[in-house]
Amino acid sequence: AVLKKRLVKLVVNFLFYFRTDEAEPIGALLLEHCKITKEEENIFSISFIQEPERKYCFECATEEQCQEWVEALRRASYEFLRRSLIFYRNEIQKMTGKDPLEQYGISEEARFQLGTHRQ
Repeated sequence: AVLKKRLVKLVVNFLFYFRTDEAEPIGALLLEHCKITKEEENIFSISFIQEPERKYCFECATEEQCQEWVEALRRASYEFLRRSLIFYRNEIQKMTGKDPLEQYGISEEARFQLGTHRQ
């Protein structure tokens, strides 16, 4: 296990990582089918469900910063965003009596239904 100093940037469900002296990313992690775990006070890890040996550890400056990253990364997956969309869609429908996705012609798509899983 070799420690390397990297800058990271979260964009939707991709975590890009950079060398500290370069503007272009050297890699990216797709945050799908992964587990975000707080390991120690300032350390969290990302491991992949289908590849448990593939694990990345990150150290933050403070415990508060570490917790912020863990929460942000857990909310970054497609599945979390899909469940949030379904929840808010249902809430809007309860309040207004209208399906907010209907105007876009996508209200019947399987990906926006409860209990469906995207493969």
